[in-house]
Amino acid sequence: QVQVVESGGGLVQPGGSLRLSCAASGTIFRIYEMGWYRQAPGKQREVVATITSGSRTNYADSVKGRFTISRDNAKNAVYLQMNSLKPEDTAVYYCSINLGFVRWGQGTQVAVSS
Repeated sequence: QVQVVESGGGLVQPGGSLRLSCAASGTIFRIYEMGWYRQAPGKQREVVATITSGSRTNYADSVKGRFTISRDNAKNAVYLQMNSLKPEDTAVYYCSINLGFVRWGQGTQVAVSS
């Protein structure tokens, strides 16, 4: 049984920063790709950023230069540093961890508003 838990969401003003964290626990043999996705109201879930086991990263065009994804293999954790936040970044953010099968976190709300 593997559990994935996210934290770090909240309300922030435009231009502000937030750091999301996600950690997997349980029986884990190997973690492959890890990623962050988001879903805004009335929209489909979309990829925000991914990071491979070799730490190669990929970002959605809308967040390039503002968001940074990183991972800590010793902690089975992945992070998303979000800077220069915009109202259009408002969404529920989900962590995805590929262990040979994919496990999702429960989601954490990010709201960007003045």
